[in-house]
Formats: sequence, structure tokens, C-alpha cells
Amino acid sequence: MAAAQTGKRYVVPGGVAEFIVTKGGNGELRCGDVPMQIRGQEDPSVTVDTTGMETVQLGKRYRDEQTGIEVLVVKPGPCALNVDGRPMELLQPKVLPSAD
Repeated sequence: MAAAQTGKRYVVPGGVAEFIVTKGGNGELRCGDVPMQIRGQEDPSVTVDTTGMETVQLGKRYRDEQTGIEVLVVKPGPCALNVDGRPMELLQPKVLPSAD
């Protein structure tokens, strides 16, 4: 199991979705059953079939409760985002007080 490294960009093998880790931890980022790869270190022989997967939206943040890993979507695309097989939770935007 590889640890998700803070500040690194991860890509879906053979796909288009891309994420940046905002909080790292001990867990493996995956799209479906396939481990994600660090951008620039992709193995072209590894691909994931994203057919039927929901599209992750640009700018959304996801978190794994068990490991504390958080990611930010920097390039949208289909991906069943999970850590070690556990689906990641979509974080809700923080409500800021009004400036009035």
C-alpha cells in the first residue's frame, strides 16, 4: 500500500480525471480497483475502464474518514474515487460569515 503524498498530483490511469492531495495519509488512492498514478510517472500499460462511473466535478473536495486523506479535483472526469476500496466522501463547502 502506497501512502498518498501531500502536494502530489494523481491521475486516473488511461483516464482524464486528476487530483491534488491536500492532506496526505497512509492509504492508496484508487479509481475503481486500479491504483492512481502520480502525474509524470504514469505507466501507459495500466488503464482503467471508467464506463459507467460518475464524473468528479472540478473544484470539489473529497475525504477519506479513516485515513484523513483529502483531495481536490483539478481536472474533472469519470472516476469511482476511493482509498483502499472505501469510497471517499464529498466535502460540503464551508459557510463563511457575511461581510455585512
